[in-house]
Amino acid sequence: LNVRYESTLVRNSTRKIRMRVLMIGDVVGSGGRKAVTSLLKDLRSELNIDFVTLQGENLAAGIGLTVDTVAEMQEAGADVITTGNHVWDKREFIDHLDDPFLPVLRPLNYPPGTPGRGATDDSGPIAVINLIGRVWVGEFDSPFAVVDDLLAGGFGLGKPIVVDFHAEATSEKAALAWHLDGRIAAVVGTHTHVPTSDCKVLPDGTAFVTDLGMVGAVDSILGVEVEGSLARFLSGRRQRMQPIRKGLVNFNSVLIDIDASTGQASSIERVDRQIEV
Repeated sequence: LNVRYESTLVRNSTRKIRMRVLMIGDVVGSGGRKAVTSLLKDLRSELNIDFVTLQGENLAAGIGLTVDTVAEMQEAGADVITTGNHVWDKREFIDHLDDPFLPVLRPLNYPPGTPGRGATDDSGPIAVINLIGRVWVGEFDSPFAVVDDLLAGGFGLGKPIVVDFHAEATSEKAALAWHLDGRIAAVVGTHTHVPTSDCKVLPDGTAFVTDLGMVGAVDSILGVEVEGSLARFLSGRRQRMQPIRKGLVNFNSVLIDIDASTGQASSIERVDRQIEV
């Protein structure tokens, strides 16, 4: 695929423009934010990245977002911040979701009238859609129907489109990617905090990976302290799970090459790093 793409690029160099998009997994608490701040600017330069999305629903102490944590990620180099079911967990942030200058999305398939927006095509050269799954996650509008309606209305016309699908079931994520194959550049899964190794470009040009993973502590359970998570399984008691602030952190993401003239992907590959914070 890469050889075929490069040869086509040479033949049509006057009209083909390659765009590089980095999509970063769930960033967990201050340790995750420190890793993004330490790595992202150098990665943008090293990999010639044009646009960055970041899954931010766990930015603030591992649950929800704040204006300050969003600003921190913008300063680090994130262009659009996507979310999921934890977007509502910091009540003081909910009113900010309607700020047109704040590059934060909440899942598109929440009911009409919900604060915020679920897609943007005015935050740079890439259009971004945020969706949430229904299998083992919650009762939401159909992500399949909602995204179909959005695309039918002309969303992102003339721009490559990427989707963050915040979902639990691997089958639901794969089904959405195949449903959208050829109509958008990429579907990436988030939510599980576990990176998957199934990066591929589907037959009609949509890149897919089941889950980006996370930016969170290596010695943890999904980025949080082991003791708090274990307590839920050993005793059934719910207690506050604290994200790990210091130590070795996994930085999980994927890099997608997109032909801007067609809006389709030519490649997708994992970009995973580890850093001490």
